[in-house]
Amino acid sequence: MSNGTPLGDFLRARREALKPHDVGLPEYGRRRVPGLRREEVALLAGVSSDYYIRLEQGRESSPSAQVVETVALALKLDAEAADHLNRLCLTASQRPRHWGEAEVSQQLLQLMDGWEHTPAFVVGPALDIMACNSLATALHSGFDRFDNLARMVFVDPAGREFYQEWERAAHSCVAEIRAAYGHDPESARIAEVVAELSAQSGEFAALWKMHEVKSKSQEGKHLKHPEVGDLNIKFAAFTVNGAPHQQLVVYQAEPAGPTATAFETLRTMAVEPKQARAAEPQRAQAAAPKHVPAAAPVADLAGKEQ
Repeated sequence: MSNGTPLGDFLRARREALKPHDVGLPEYGRRRVPGLRREEVALLAGVSSDYYIRLEQGRESSPSAQVVETVALALKLDAEAADHLNRLCLTASQRPRHWGEAEVSQQLLQLMDGWEHTPAFVVGPALDIMACNSLATALHSGFDRFDNLARMVFVDPAGREFYQEWERAAHSCVAEIRAAYGHDPESARIAEVVAELSAQSGEFAALWKMHEVKSKSQEGKHLKHPEVGDLNIKFAAFTVNGAPHQQLVVYQAEPAGPTATAFETLRTMAVEPKQARAAEPQRAQAAAPKHVPAAAPVADLAGKEQ
């Protein structure tokens, strides 16, 4: 995903995103580098230029907590980005084990299935859809596949119509994967998704290089379903106890509002195909010839014809 180190790449991206006037420094003449110079960050953080350069180049991978704090202040990182910086400074032995994928528990699956009027799904660190209920499937029926939120936003043509605030959704997807990457920089699945999407979408590749960090939170979304139209929803994301790499995402509509009515229409659409599939075996059996058992094995039928 990069030729540098995760720590160095992050520091470089955040340094280049700042201008001298953002941190109270004068700006004279034409600058040869975007954003701040390394020496300027070192000055603001109270460390030597040589030490900060070693951090960006990956030659110093275990800075003290005090240095991390001063660098975070110098780069004007918010709380979430500062936490991300701290995680990138951890050694492999210091990272929590078993951060990778796991199955969704049966209890959680049963819970989601019981929410007939609420779309709900579980996502992994790379925004893979690990499980969902029938209403969530119906909600995303306009997509080619309901498999990975980032792929759906950047690659599937339906994404730009479904997500009415597409740029916001795009930034959120990339920032969420970047946050998960901070927990597990060696994740093979995150590396795979980032490589695939970077190759297929220049917009994804550009956003990934910005190193923005943001986990899912409670906020609103404006969506547009191809059959039921505009949807204004609120959503919340919850970390799953016992599986911190999983997040349960729940969409809600204002009671008795237009979106709630649209959800009810989607629920009906999701139920009707199930009823039709359940009726197919009965129709097939009723239509079968009387002298041939409806469930007779092929070999048995061949023997009778002989």
